[in-house]
Amino acid sequence: MDPQIHKALEKCVTAYAGEAQLEVADVRALLVDAFESDQAFLAKLMQVDAVFDDHPRFEELREVTFDLLLMNFFAADVIKLESDYLESEAWEAIEEQTIDRGTELLNLLLYFRECADEDIEPQLSDYLTEFLLVDEDEFQDEHRIYEPVIANQLLVDSSYGEIAKVASKIPENQELADLFYPIISFFYEQHPSNEEWSAYTTESTNPAWDNAVYALLIAYHH
Repeated sequence: MDPQIHKALEKCVTAYAGEAQLEVADVRALLVDAFESDQAFLAKLMQVDAVFDDHPRFEELREVTFDLLLMNFFAADVIKLESDYLESEAWEAIEEQTIDRGTELLNLLLYFRECADEDIEPQLSDYLTEFLLVDEDEFQDEHRIYEPVIANQLLVDSSYGEIAKVASKIPENQELADLFYPIISFFYEQHPSNEEWSAYTTESTNPAWDNAVYALLIAYHH
């Protein structure tokens, strides 16, 4: 298991359990076991899904855990396979079977990996225009998905309270509705102090989820 992914997964699950007042040890251990197994990707995914099926109070984390599982596959598993595996029919079949899984956090984690490779600090404007290419005509799906973020980029210079205020006005059916607050907050403050964590949690309308995503992003980036 990739060490960065291991840290992000543990921080995510622990932060969620802490706010939701849930016992975390079993879930955390079972997920790590699934990630570290030598099985093929879809078998690992079945093992991960079984953990959430057996622990329904953690259901909210199912799809972001899929994002981490896929990132772990790219970082730790694919190197054990043929060099052209990601161009193979086998991988294409996996993509088709999992096309509806995961969240937009996957793109952000891929961006963080690119930042690490290029030794640059993540910036929201860079993520939108250079990684997602939201200004390009052929990437209008990304522009549509990220429209609330594009329109509110100045929030990275504001406060958790201002970010939360805008987040509360985003329609629930918008694809980034539940990710807006932690994503913008990450670009606002990538090294929160204990006091800042407290302020972030106070402004949240769903502290368990928001803390889990924020913790995941910070742990993966660092």
